Amino acid sequence: MLLTAYLLALIFIWTGMAATSVVAPCDHHMFDSGIQNCLSDFNKSMETTGYQHMCPWPTVKRLYNELNICVDSSATVSWCKRYTHLVDAVLLEVHEIYFNLCGQVHDPPLFILIMLIAPPIITTLFLPILCVGITTCETKMASTFGF
Repeated sequence: MLLTAYLLALIFIWTGMAATSVVAPCDHHMFDSGIQNCLSDFNKSMETTGYQHMCPWPTVKRLYNELNICVDSSATVSWCKRYTHLVDAVLLEVHEIYFNLCGQVHDPPLFILIMLIAPPIITTLFLPILCVGITTCETKMASTFGF
């Protein structure tokens, strides 16, 4: 069985049949026109999101997924699917335009910070008092029962 597989591989390589797969070239014009259609729909949808002032990500996730599907289908139809740098360049341009504010981290309001930080600090401060109280109570209970 193994010998047969090696023999078939040798025949394919020797006859050149392994290298004769024909792949259609990428049609850049068709790809660009498809991308323009995808981007025009996305741009129209993004005009109302206020992306200039804040990160629009949670609200435009569906639109972005539709754009991604449209770009992928345009790449597939135009035989440019294997040229991933073309698709990446389109999506990178979209990120630079619409999602440049999404990477900025903002501190939460002071009230929320206090509510998150205060309980562990208070617990840490009162833990020794609680331990002394529990230990004293157990000692008194043990002496009343005669242990």
